[in-house]
Amino acid sequence: MSAATYGTYGASPTRRTKAEIEAIKAAILEALLDQHPATVRGLFYQLVSRGVIAKTEGEYRSTVCRLTADMRRHGELPYAWLADNTRWMRKSRSWSSLEDALAETAEFYRRALWAEQDAYVEVWLEKDALAGVILDVTCEYDVPLMVTRGYASLSFLYSAAEAIAAQDKPVFLYYLGDHDPSGVDIPRKVEAELRRLAPGADLFFSRLAVLPEQIVDLDLPTRPTKKTDSRSKRFVGESVEVDAIPPRKLRDVVKRAIERHIDFERLEALEEIEAQERATLSGIAERWQP
Repeated sequence: MSAATYGTYGASPTRRTKAEIEAIKAAILEALLDQHPATVRGLFYQLVSRGVIAKTEGEYRSTVCRLTADMRRHGELPYAWLADNTRWMRKSRSWSSLEDALAETAEFYRRALWAEQDAYVEVWLEKDALAGVILDVTCEYDVPLMVTRGYASLSFLYSAAEAIAAQDKPVFLYYLGDHDPSGVDIPRKVEAELRRLAPGADLFFSRLAVLPEQIVDLDLPTRPTKKTDSRSKRFVGESVEVDAIPPRKLRDVVKRAIERHIDFERLEALEEIEAQERATLSGIAERWQP
């Protein structure tokens, strides 16, 4: 049964046979095998690109969301393969003992990478749900990941501008967001506010995704542009969600952007010092006597 059987955008999928469901489940595992972690929305676009399902909201909700939930509950799909940073627990840090606190400090101690570099880098992201997709890359290079959740609040932008203004070096901000009326306008607004709030900063603002050339080169699935968006009158063409970019490709794009600003000889020297200092902390933790 072809994906076209299931109709147009917004339609619900028809009832499938058990064999057809199993085939989709196999496609889900195949798509995520080397692309995890991904968002459920991103997985939906991967399946659309592979011709497994139709590009409809019905397929997203009734097929992808439902099947991935069932597969995780029954142990067929690792929970960690799907990311969702929109829901998280808020709790102050605590330990069962000073010994545990010392041991954890030793294990996770890191030197500030960008203190030894000639530039400062941040990655900005429109969607909270995608944070888990690129967090490994930003954490690897000690880069702040700034999630706007659509249009960022003035308080959020003011705090970000304070951090930017405190840098005594060029600041490079890389933005990832949807290609739709609001997704194109959000980075314009962010950049304008940051320049207003940190007027003395040596600021360079670039959009990493979604770019028009990525839509063509990666053959990204589109969706109808929402006419309810007040900015749609000035927007030409269909929309593309940043989730449509394969997770591995998205991580590669972010990694390449960050690595442009890293002096790897300095990084190697910093990592040697960091290892020595971590060993010192481990020694203190091991010798601790309550």
